Amino acid sequence: MTIPYAARMARVQPSAIRELLRLGTDPEVISFGGGYPDPSLFPVAELAQVYADLLTPEHATALQYTASVGLPELRSAVAARLTADGMPAGPDDVLIIQGGQQGLDLAGKLVIDAGDVVVTDNPTFLGALIAFNPYEPRYAPVRTDVDGMDTDHLQQVLEANPDTVMIYVVPDFANPSGVTLSLPRRRRLLELAEAYGVLVVEDTPYRPLRYSGEELPTLKSLDTVGQVLHLGSFSKLLAPGLRLGWAHASPEVLERLALLKLAADTQNSTLNMAATAGYLGRYDLDAHLARVVPVYRHKRDLMLTTLASTLPPGVQFTEPDGGLFTWLTFPPGFDAAAFMAQTLLPEAKVAYVPGATFFPVDHEPNHARLSFSGVPDDRLVHGVSELGRLLTRTLGRT
Repeated sequence: MTIPYAARMARVQPSAIRELLRLGTDPEVISFGGGYPDPSLFPVAELAQVYADLLTPEHATALQYTASVGLPELRSAVAARLTADGMPAGPDDVLIIQGGQQGLDLAGKLVIDAGDVVVTDNPTFLGALIAFNPYEPRYAPVRTDVDGMDTDHLQQVLEANPDTVMIYVVPDFANPSGVTLSLPRRRRLLELAEAYGVLVVEDTPYRPLRYSGEELPTLKSLDTVGQVLHLGSFSKLLAPGLRLGWAHASPEVLERLALLKLAADTQNSTLNMAATAGYLGRYDLDAHLARVVPVYRHKRDLMLTTLASTLPPGVQFTEPDGGLFTWLTFPPGFDAAAFMAQTLLPEAKVAYVPGATFFPVDHEPNHARLSFSGVPDDRLVHGVSELGRLLTRTLGRT
Protein backbone atom coordinates (compact mmCIF):
# COMPACT_ATOMS: atom_id res chain seq x y z
CA MET A 1 0.00 0.00 0.00
CA THR A 2 1.26 3.46 -0.88
CA ILE A 3 0.52 6.03 1.81
CA PRO A 4 0.20 9.66 0.68
CA TYR A 5 2.50 11.25 3.24
CA ALA A 6 2.34 14.99 3.83
CA ALA A 7 4.99 17.06 2.08
CA ARG A 8 6.43 18.06 5.46
CA MET A 9 7.65 14.49 6.00
CA ALA A 10 10.40 15.20 3.49
CA ARG A 11 11.91 17.42 6.19
CA VAL A 12 11.67 14.72 8.89
CA GLN A 13 14.75 12.56 8.50
CA PRO A 14 16.78 10.25 10.76
CA SER A 15 19.23 12.28 12.81
CA ALA A 16 22.45 11.89 14.73
CA ILE A 17 20.41 11.96 17.95
CA ARG A 18 18.81 8.58 17.22
CA GLU A 19 22.19 7.00 16.52
CA LEU A 20 23.62 8.52 19.69
CA LEU A 21 20.84 7.04 21.79
CA ARG A 22 21.77 3.65 20.35
CA LEU A 23 25.48 4.10 21.05
CA GLY A 24 24.68 5.24 24.56
CA THR A 25 23.32 1.78 25.37
CA ASP A 26 26.47 -0.09 24.23
CA PRO A 27 28.59 -0.66 27.37
CA GLU A 28 31.75 -1.15 25.32
CA VAL A 29 31.58 2.30 23.75
CA ILE A 30 32.91 5.34 25.60
CA SER A 31 30.35 7.79 24.33
CA PHE A 32 30.90 11.53 24.56
CA GLY A 33 27.84 11.90 22.35
CA GLY A 34 24.55 12.34 24.19
CA GLY A 35 24.16 15.21 26.64
CA TYR A 36 23.24 12.81 29.41
CA PRO A 37 23.38 13.93 33.03
CA ASP A 38 25.32 11.68 35.38
CA PRO A 39 22.69 9.24 36.74
CA SER A 40 24.60 8.88 40.00
CA LEU A 41 23.57 12.48 40.73
CA PHE A 42 19.82 11.94 40.38
CA PRO A 43 18.03 12.42 43.74
CA VAL A 44 16.73 8.86 43.62
CA ALA A 45 16.03 8.35 47.32
CA GLU A 46 14.12 11.60 47.64
CA LEU A 47 12.07 10.98 44.50
CA ALA A 48 11.36 7.41 45.61
CA GLN A 49 9.88 8.73 48.85
CA VAL A 50 7.80 11.32 47.04
CA TYR A 51 6.41 8.75 44.60
CA ALA A 52 5.72 6.29 47.42
CA ASP A 53 3.71 8.92 49.26
CA LEU A 54 1.73 9.76 46.12
CA LEU A 55 0.90 6.17 45.16
CA THR A 56 -1.59 5.69 47.97
CA PRO A 57 -5.40 5.67 47.95
CA GLU A 58 -5.65 9.09 49.56
CA HIS A 59 -3.55 10.59 46.75
CA ALA A 60 -5.30 8.79 43.87
CA THR A 61 -5.82 12.12 42.08
CA ALA A 62 -2.11 11.97 41.18
CA LEU A 63 -3.19 9.35 38.63
CA GLN A 64 -6.11 11.42 37.29
CA TYR A 65 -6.42 13.91 34.45
CA THR A 66 -5.57 17.49 35.33
CA ALA A 67 -5.39 20.93 33.74
CA SER A 68 -3.56 20.98 30.41
CA VAL A 69 -1.44 23.94 31.55
CA GLY A 70 -0.01 21.90 34.43
CA LEU A 71 -0.63 21.33 38.14
CA PRO A 72 -1.09 24.65 39.98
CA GLU A 73 1.41 23.72 42.68
CA LEU A 74 4.11 22.95 40.11
CA ARG A 75 3.41 26.14 38.17
CA SER A 76 3.67 28.07 41.45
CA ALA A 77 7.01 26.46 42.25
CA VAL A 78 8.39 27.22 38.77
CA ALA A 79 7.09 30.78 38.97
CA ALA A 80 8.94 31.27 42.25
CA ARG A 81 12.19 30.11 40.66
CA LEU A 82 11.65 32.36 37.64
CA THR A 83 11.04 35.31 39.94
CA ALA A 84 14.23 34.57 41.84
CA ASP A 85 16.07 34.57 38.50
CA GLY A 86 14.91 38.07 37.62
CA MET A 87 11.72 37.13 35.74
CA PRO A 88 8.75 38.12 37.93
CA ALA A 89 6.06 35.51 37.39
CA GLY A 90 2.98 33.99 38.93
CA PRO A 91 1.46 30.55 38.27
CA ASP A 92 -0.60 31.87 35.35
CA ASP A 93 2.62 32.96 33.64
CA VAL A 94 3.88 29.37 33.42
CA LEU A 95 2.96 26.52 31.06
CA ILE A 96 4.25 23.05 31.98
CA ILE A 97 5.52 21.17 28.92
CA GLN A 98 7.08 17.81 28.04
CA GLY A 99 10.65 18.96 28.50
CA GLY A 100 12.19 21.83 26.59
CA GLN A 101 11.86 19.89 23.34
CA GLN A 102 8.08 20.23 23.33
CA GLY A 103 8.53 23.96 23.81
CA LEU A 104 10.52 24.09 20.60
CA ASP A 105 7.86 22.14 18.72
CA LEU A 106 5.09 24.40 20.04
CA ALA A 107 7.09 27.51 19.15
CA GLY A 108 7.46 26.22 15.61
CA LYS A 109 3.73 25.59 15.36
CA LEU A 110 3.06 29.02 16.77
CA VAL A 111 4.92 31.19 14.27
CA ILE A 112 6.38 29.24 11.33
CA ASP A 113 4.59 29.01 8.01
CA ALA A 114 6.25 27.21 5.13
CA GLY A 115 9.05 29.37 3.76
CA ASP A 116 9.35 31.63 6.80
CA VAL A 117 12.86 32.31 8.07
CA VAL A 118 14.21 31.12 11.40
CA VAL A 119 17.46 32.71 12.56
CA THR A 120 19.86 30.56 14.59
CA ASP A 121 23.41 30.42 15.80
CA ASN A 122 25.83 28.72 13.44
CA PRO A 123 26.15 25.98 14.71
CA THR A 124 22.94 25.48 16.65
CA PHE A 125 21.12 22.80 18.66
CA LEU A 126 20.24 19.85 16.44
CA GLY A 127 17.09 19.14 18.45
CA ALA A 128 15.77 22.59 17.59
CA LEU A 129 16.25 21.95 13.88
CA ILE A 130 14.45 18.62 14.27
CA ALA A 131 11.56 20.39 16.01
CA PHE A 132 11.28 23.20 13.47
CA ASN A 133 11.83 21.23 10.26
CA PRO A 134 8.28 19.82 9.91
CA TYR A 135 6.98 23.40 9.67
CA GLU A 136 9.16 23.90 6.58
CA PRO A 137 11.16 27.00 7.46
CA ARG A 138 14.19 28.41 5.75
CA TYR A 139 17.16 28.97 8.02
CA ALA A 140 19.37 32.04 8.22
CA PRO A 141 22.38 31.21 10.40
CA VAL A 142 24.40 33.88 12.20
CA ARG A 143 28.12 33.75 12.91
CA THR A 144 29.03 32.60 16.41
CA ASP A 145 32.23 33.25 18.35
CA VAL A 146 33.38 33.02 21.98
CA ASP A 147 30.78 35.66 22.95
CA GLY A 148 27.91 33.84 21.27
CA MET A 149 25.77 35.09 18.39
CA ASP A 150 27.47 37.96 16.52
CA THR A 151 24.80 40.67 16.71
CA ASP A 152 26.44 42.80 14.02
CA HIS A 153 25.97 39.88 11.66
CA LEU A 154 22.50 39.30 13.11
CA GLN A 155 21.46 42.78 11.99
CA GLN A 156 22.70 42.06 8.48
CA VAL A 157 20.81 38.75 8.43
CA LEU A 158 17.58 40.39 9.60
CA GLU A 159 17.90 43.13 7.01
CA ALA A 160 18.39 40.54 4.29
CA ASN A 161 15.48 38.36 5.47
CA PRO A 162 12.35 40.47 6.09
CA ASP A 163 10.27 37.30 6.42
CA THR A 164 12.07 36.25 9.61
CA VAL A 165 9.63 35.10 12.30
CA MET A 166 11.94 33.74 15.01
CA ILE A 167 15.39 34.07 16.51
CA TYR A 168 16.34 30.86 18.31
CA VAL A 169 19.19 31.02 20.80
CA VAL A 170 20.69 29.06 23.70
CA PRO A 171 22.33 31.98 25.54
CA ASP A 172 23.95 30.04 28.40
CA PHE A 173 26.58 27.40 27.51
CA ALA A 174 25.11 26.73 24.09
CA ASN A 175 24.55 23.31 22.65
CA PRO A 176 26.73 22.39 20.80
CA SER A 177 29.46 25.03 21.14
CA GLY A 178 29.43 25.63 24.89
CA VAL A 179 29.77 29.40 24.42
CA THR A 180 27.76 32.01 26.34
CA LEU A 181 26.08 35.05 24.85
CA SER A 182 27.68 38.18 26.34
CA LEU A 183 25.58 40.80 28.12
CA PRO A 184 26.07 43.52 25.46
CA ARG A 185 24.99 41.05 22.79
CA ARG A 186 21.95 40.01 24.84
CA ARG A 187 20.82 43.60 24.97
CA ARG A 188 21.53 44.17 21.28
CA LEU A 189 19.72 40.99 20.24
CA LEU A 190 16.59 42.19 22.03
CA GLU A 191 16.85 45.62 20.43
CA LEU A 192 17.02 44.02 17.00
CA ALA A 193 14.19 41.59 17.74
CA GLU A 194 11.94 44.47 18.76
CA ALA A 195 12.93 46.58 15.77
CA TYR A 196 12.18 43.76 13.32
CA GLY A 197 9.14 42.36 15.14
CA VAL A 198 10.59 38.89 15.68
CA LEU A 199 9.85 36.34 18.42
CA VAL A 200 12.93 35.35 20.44
CA VAL A 201 12.94 31.75 21.67
CA GLU A 202 15.33 31.56 24.61
CA ASP A 203 16.26 27.94 25.41
CA THR A 204 17.88 27.57 28.85
CA PRO A 205 18.29 23.89 29.82
CA TYR A 206 21.85 24.35 31.09
CA ARG A 207 21.49 27.70 32.87
CA PRO A 208 21.79 26.33 36.44
CA LEU A 209 24.98 24.45 35.53
CA ARG A 210 27.52 27.29 35.76
CA TYR A 211 31.05 26.37 36.88
CA SER A 212 32.94 29.62 36.34
CA GLY A 213 32.40 33.21 35.26
CA GLU A 214 29.71 35.71 36.18
CA GLU A 215 26.02 34.84 35.98
CA LEU A 216 24.23 36.86 33.30
CA PRO A 217 20.57 37.91 33.19
CA THR A 218 18.22 35.91 31.03
CA LEU A 219 16.91 37.45 27.84
CA LYS A 220 13.43 37.26 29.33
CA SER A 221 14.50 39.32 32.35
CA LEU A 222 15.73 42.03 29.95
CA ASP A 223 12.60 41.86 27.78
CA THR A 224 10.40 44.96 28.12
CA VAL A 225 7.92 44.34 25.28
CA GLY A 226 6.96 40.67 25.54
CA GLN A 227 9.24 39.58 22.71
CA VAL A 228 10.81 36.55 24.45
CA LEU A 229 9.52 33.01 24.87
CA HIS A 230 11.62 31.57 27.70
CA LEU A 231 11.97 27.77 27.88
CA GLY A 232 13.40 25.77 30.76
CA SER A 233 13.64 22.14 31.78
CA PHE A 234 13.92 19.86 34.79
CA SER A 235 15.98 17.39 32.74
CA LYS A 236 19.35 18.72 33.88
CA LEU A 237 18.08 19.95 37.28
CA LEU A 238 16.51 16.68 38.45
CA ALA A 239 16.21 13.91 35.84
CA PRO A 240 15.41 13.74 32.13
CA GLY A 241 13.02 10.83 32.60
CA LEU A 242 10.51 13.13 34.28
CA ARG A 243 9.97 14.79 30.87
CA LEU A 244 9.04 18.10 32.45
CA GLY A 245 9.85 21.64 31.42
CA TRP A 246 8.19 25.02 31.33
CA ALA A 247 7.41 27.93 29.06
CA HIS A 248 7.23 31.53 30.28
CA ALA A 249 6.05 34.28 27.96
CA SER A 250 3.61 37.14 27.58
CA PRO A 251 -0.04 36.22 28.31
CA GLU A 252 -0.87 36.40 24.61
CA VAL A 253 1.89 33.99 23.58
CA LEU A 254 1.35 31.66 26.53
CA GLU A 255 -2.39 31.34 25.87
CA ARG A 256 -1.75 30.29 22.29
CA LEU A 257 0.96 27.83 23.33
CA ALA A 258 -1.46 26.30 25.82
CA LEU A 259 -4.03 25.73 23.06
CA LEU A 260 -1.38 24.05 20.92
CA LYS A 261 -0.30 21.84 23.81
CA LEU A 262 -3.89 20.80 24.49
CA ALA A 263 -4.19 19.71 20.87
CA ALA A 264 -0.85 17.87 20.98
CA ASP A 265 -1.06 15.77 24.15
CA THR A 266 -3.81 17.09 26.48
CA GLN A 267 -1.39 17.35 29.43
CA ASN A 268 1.82 16.14 31.02
CA SER A 269 1.86 13.14 33.34
CA THR A 270 -0.10 14.15 36.45
CA LEU A 271 1.99 11.75 38.51
CA ASN A 272 5.32 13.20 37.39
CA MET A 273 4.10 16.74 37.88
CA ALA A 274 2.82 15.92 41.37
CA ALA A 275 6.09 14.19 42.25
CA THR A 276 8.18 17.10 41.04
CA ALA A 277 6.00 19.59 42.90
CA GLY A 278 6.29 17.37 45.97
CA TYR A 279 10.06 17.23 45.65
CA LEU A 280 10.29 21.01 45.31
CA GLY A 281 8.06 21.48 48.34
CA ARG A 282 9.87 19.01 50.55
CA TYR A 283 13.51 19.29 49.51
CA ASP A 284 15.94 22.05 48.60
CA LEU A 285 16.60 22.04 44.85
CA ASP A 286 19.37 24.62 45.20
CA ALA A 287 21.12 22.39 47.74
CA HIS A 288 20.86 19.53 45.24
CA LEU A 289 22.37 21.72 42.53
CA ALA A 290 25.15 22.74 44.92
CA ARG A 291 26.10 19.04 45.05
CA VAL A 292 25.78 18.54 41.29
CA VAL A 293 27.70 21.56 40.02
CA PRO A 294 31.10 20.68 41.59
CA VAL A 295 30.92 17.20 40.05
CA TYR A 296 30.33 18.60 36.58
CA ARG A 297 32.94 21.29 37.11
CA HIS A 298 35.46 18.57 37.87
CA LYS A 299 34.43 16.60 34.78
CA ARG A 300 34.70 19.70 32.61
CA ASP A 301 38.14 20.50 33.97
CA LEU A 302 39.27 16.91 33.53
CA MET A 303 38.14 16.83 29.90
CA LEU A 304 39.69 20.19 29.04
CA THR A 305 42.98 19.29 30.72
CA THR A 306 43.12 15.95 28.92
CA LEU A 307 42.25 17.51 25.59
CA ALA A 308 44.96 20.13 26.04
CA SER A 309 47.58 17.49 26.80
CA THR A 310 46.65 14.95 24.10
CA LEU A 311 45.24 16.72 21.04
CA PRO A 312 47.64 17.41 18.19
CA PRO A 313 48.35 20.95 16.97
CA GLY A 314 45.66 22.31 14.72
CA VAL A 315 42.74 20.91 16.72
CA GLN A 316 40.91 23.55 18.78
CA PHE A 317 38.28 23.25 21.50
CA THR A 318 36.02 25.63 23.39
CA GLU A 319 36.29 26.19 27.15
CA PRO A 320 32.72 26.50 28.42
CA ASP A 321 31.80 28.25 31.67
CA GLY A 322 29.05 25.71 32.24
CA GLY A 323 26.73 23.22 30.61
CA LEU A 324 27.69 19.80 29.32
CA PHE A 325 29.66 20.28 26.10
CA THR A 326 32.86 21.34 24.45
CA TRP A 327 33.17 21.87 20.70
CA LEU A 328 36.12 20.61 18.66
CA THR A 329 37.28 22.21 15.45
CA PHE A 330 39.61 20.16 13.25
CA PRO A 331 41.74 21.44 10.36
CA PRO A 332 39.87 22.39 7.16
CA GLY A 333 39.11 19.38 5.02
CA PHE A 334 38.95 16.97 7.96
CA ASP A 335 35.82 14.78 8.04
CA ALA A 336 34.89 14.17 11.66
CA ALA A 337 32.12 11.69 10.79
CA ALA A 338 34.38 9.56 8.59
CA PHE A 339 37.16 9.62 11.20
CA MET A 340 34.79 8.38 13.90
CA ALA A 341 33.25 5.67 11.73
CA GLN A 342 36.49 4.40 10.17
CA THR A 343 39.03 4.90 12.97
CA LEU A 344 37.80 6.05 16.36
CA LEU A 345 34.92 3.63 16.86
CA PRO A 346 36.49 0.46 15.45
CA GLU A 347 39.93 0.98 17.01
CA ALA A 348 39.13 2.65 20.33
CA LYS A 349 35.38 2.20 20.91
CA VAL A 350 35.03 5.97 21.39
CA ALA A 351 32.21 8.11 20.00
CA TYR A 352 31.31 11.78 19.74
CA VAL A 353 28.74 13.71 17.74
CA PRO A 354 30.07 14.72 14.31
CA GLY A 355 29.42 18.42 13.98
CA ALA A 356 28.08 18.77 10.43
CA THR A 357 24.41 18.32 11.34
CA PHE A 358 24.50 21.20 13.83
CA PHE A 359 24.83 23.63 10.92
CA PRO A 360 21.38 24.50 9.56
CA VAL A 361 22.45 25.41 6.02
CA ASP A 362 26.06 24.73 5.00
CA HIS A 363 27.27 21.67 6.86
CA GLU A 364 30.85 21.93 8.06
CA PRO A 365 32.34 18.45 8.50
CA ASN A 366 35.46 19.45 10.49
CA HIS A 367 33.78 19.74 13.90
CA ALA A 368 32.58 17.50 16.72
CA ARG A 369 30.68 17.90 19.97
CA LEU A 370 31.93 16.20 23.12
CA SER A 371 29.92 15.84 26.32
CA PHE A 372 31.76 15.30 29.61
CA SER A 373 28.77 14.93 31.92
CA GLY A 374 27.85 11.26 31.91
CA VAL A 375 31.23 9.52 31.63
CA PRO A 376 33.16 8.21 34.67
CA ASP A 377 36.55 9.85 35.20
CA ASP A 378 38.70 6.88 34.21
CA ARG A 379 36.75 6.26 31.02
CA LEU A 380 36.75 9.98 30.24
CA VAL A 381 40.54 10.21 30.45
CA HIS A 382 41.01 6.99 28.50
CA GLY A 383 38.53 7.98 25.79
CA VAL A 384 39.95 11.48 25.29
CA SER A 385 43.50 10.11 25.31
CA GLU A 386 42.58 7.59 22.62
CA LEU A 387 40.97 10.37 20.61
CA GLY A 388 44.17 12.39 20.86
CA ARG A 389 46.35 9.43 19.96
CA LEU A 390 44.38 8.51 16.86
CA LEU A 391 44.04 12.12 15.75
CA THR A 392 47.79 12.58 16.07
CA ARG A 393 48.37 9.52 13.97
CA THR A 394 45.76 10.49 11.36
CA LEU A 395 46.66 14.17 11.06
CA GLY A 396 50.32 13.30 10.96
CA ARG A 397 49.65 11.47 7.71
CA THR A 398 47.68 14.30 6.09
